[in-house]
Parts: sequence; structure tokens; C-alpha cells
Amino acid sequence: MEQKIISGLLLVDKDKGPTSHDIVNKVRNIFSIKQVGHAGTLDPFATGLLLVGIGKATRLLEYLQGETKVYKVKMQLGIITDTFDITGTVMEENNINNSEREIIEAINSFIGTYKQVPPAYSAKKYQGKKLYELAREGKIINLPPREVTIYEISDIKIELPYVEFTTKVSAGTYIRSLCMDIGYKLGCGATTVELRRTKVGKFDVGNAVRIDENIEKVKGHVIPMEEILDLPKIVILDKTKVYNGIHPKVEDLISYDNFKKDDLVQIFADGKLIAIAMAERNSSFIETLKKQSRNERILTLEKVFRLD
Repeated sequence: MEQKIISGLLLVDKDKGPTSHDIVNKVRNIFSIKQVGHAGTLDPFATGLLLVGIGKATRLLEYLQGETKVYKVKMQLGIITDTFDITGTVMEENNINNSEREIIEAINSFIGTYKQVPPAYSAKKYQGKKLYELAREGKIINLPPREVTIYEISDIKIELPYVEFTTKVSAGTYIRSLCMDIGYKLGCGATTVELRRTKVGKFDVGNAVRIDENIEKVKGHVIPMEEILDLPKIVILDKTKVYNGIHPKVEDLISYDNFKKDDLVQIFADGKLIAIAMAERNSSFIETLKKQSRNERILTLEKVFRLD
């Protein structure tokens, strides 16, 4: 009997040490499938939530890349390393002459949007190569700063030389760079010594599984494709049309959530997610089209998932 191929999202609580790619390889072995990917790298020294797509769900990962993230971080004041974290080489050691109030004010001053420089040792790419690969070759690439947003900073705890806090940030924010920037503002420098990602969008590490747990437990944690995204849902009558690349028209719709023109939406048939599409109309206009017997196209197909 042919084994059914699983498609879905696995929430992994990554340990300190393995790379995100190591986790992907372990998931490939557990599920005996090559089609596995992740949404958002975690540094080897970091722990916490890694979103891993399996099977056809790998094609949904791009829609999760822009989600906000929450981290618990511990930084050490008074030192600067080349990697901006404790795994790197110490480049400077400085005295800490700041009061607790000054430290708290410096940390909170970063709430909002600011331009951040990515670390030279990161998975970000330059001309097709990852920055950390170039750095290991002795080629330090200084990328231009990019805008990031620090939405919240809370639970600040100070026990010098260590400072801990929790922060909610936009996609693309480097916590190592944030700590480095805080250290620069204080004048003593800082480096990240512990980092744990606790949330990505609606997903929480409390619902994640450790990859070294019982295999059946890991397999039981897969979130179905239908529950991954929070895009508006549209139910259609005939999935065969979509499978043949025919863009849904008014007559094809059974039910639909509210959506606006140019919104991304999910198309369902028989209770299964079968496609992602772009709306060509506002949902509020569909009833008008029906009354006028205008069977116009409503959606443009972007991705189709053949699940049978």
C-alpha cells in the first residue's frame, strides 16, 4: 500500500546547537520526504520556534515570512564581538558606567521604526552567498541599513553585566544587531548571549515539539494546510476547473469571507485548501454582479495545490 504523503506545518522548538538546515534535514528523515523548508532562520546558538513546512505546505511558507516575531533575549554589556553574539571573537571590552535608569531608557528608545545594519555573520545573502560564508572567507560585507520596527519591549531585568528583555519585532529584524545598537547607545557595547524565539505571528512555541521526541509525537503535531494561513476563505463548487487553471468566476463561488480587490485569498473545495489567489474585485460587489447576471472573473489563481 502506497504511503500517504503528509503536507502541513510543523512547529519545532529548536535546541541550542543545530542550524535551521539541520532541523530541516531531521524532518526530512522523520517524514521520509525531500520537500521540507522553514520560514525564518534561527541562529545555531538561538533556541525556540522554527516553522517547518512539509510537502505542499512548503509553498505556503512565503506567506509566513512577513509575520511579526517575539524573542526573549539576554545580552551582556561591556563587550563587543565580531558576530554580535557570544559565539564570536571578543573585539572590545569596556567598563559599564551606566545606571539602571539609563539602561532602561536606552533600550526603550528603540521602540518604533529605525534603520538597522544586518550583522556581517548572518544568513542574509549578498550576490548569492550568505554573509557568514563570506565572513568565514575573510570577506566582510557591510550591507546598507534597512528599516525594521520594534513594536514592544517588556520584562526588562538588569543584573549587570547582563540585561534581559522580551521584544516583539517586524520580520527581518536582527536581535543581535538590536543589542549591538543598544550597547553603542550606552557607550559600552553589548553582545547577545542568549536568544529564544517564542512566537511567529499566531504561532507559539508552547505548541511546538522538540525534534528529538518520539517520532509518532512529532508526526502528530503537523498542522493541516487548511489551518496555516489567516487569509480570507472562498469555497468553490468545482475544484476541477481550478486544477485546470481556470480562474474562478461568479458562478463558481459557493461562499466567501469579506475581501478587497488585490487581497490574497484561500480557495477551498470539499473542505481542502486547493489554491491561493488574488482578488480582482471587492467581495461586496459580487452580489451586484449576480443581480446583473454578469458572470465575471473574481479571482486570479496564484498557486494551485493538487491534493488528490
